[in-house]
Amino acid sequence: ALPRLVLQTICVAAVVFAAGDARLLPDAVPQAVERAALILAGVWFVNLVNFIDGLDWITVAGIVPPTAAIALFGLWIGRFDLAVAAAALCGAMLGFAPFNKPVARLFLGDVGSLPIGLLLAYLLYGLAQSGYLAAAILLPLHACADATVTLIRRLARGERVWEAHRTHFYQRATDNGFTVMEVVGRVFVLNLVLAALAAVTIARPDGATTGAALVAGLGLVTLLLRSFARPRKAVTA
Repeated sequence: ALPRLVLQTICVAAVVFAAGDARLLPDAVPQAVERAALILAGVWFVNLVNFIDGLDWITVAGIVPPTAAIALFGLWIGRFDLAVAAAALCGAMLGFAPFNKPVARLFLGDVGSLPIGLLLAYLLYGLAQSGYLAAAILLPLHACADATVTLIRRLARGERVWEAHRTHFYQRATDNGFTVMEVVGRVFVLNLVLAALAAVTIARPDGATTGAALVAGLGLVTLLLRSFARPRKAVTA
């Protein structure tokens, strides 16, 4: 695990330093501190995308909506570099989708999910650098919440967090009576709604609208995770 973590840190650091000097935090925060925080967040994001890849079609449902949104947003705000890269990643996931449809014949594994996480992190970072931090937070909010809450719960229980497990909310959902298609369908629809909320924050970047969109997104993610964590009630005739 340690050599793997070191290599991930090097890759994320290369992306952060190559992305330019645009600041996300106030100038009172030293740039070195900001970059260190971004590298830490990037390493976590790369790994959480890997953690979320534990169900057929779940990564497709989690990556296609935000990358399609970033491709459109890039055209909207004049960041054509982001638009092209996001469209390429979205197209790659759409090409992968037929092979990963339940029951899957092909899987991403670490060699697929880790680079996808790095590419998506780069796209979100570019969107945030362009002045749309709220949109960059909203787009991956479901995956971030599922993975982060699960990690905190495992740490609190004293578990070895670097070992494989089946306690993510989307995995617990299949144990609680949801079919795979019901899980990925709900995740896909939620990500479409989060993309719509992100678009609202770009169209209306005032504080009130941005705050309302963030609260709405967090509320919707919380509702979905809670529904996945509870046994599904049987439907009686």
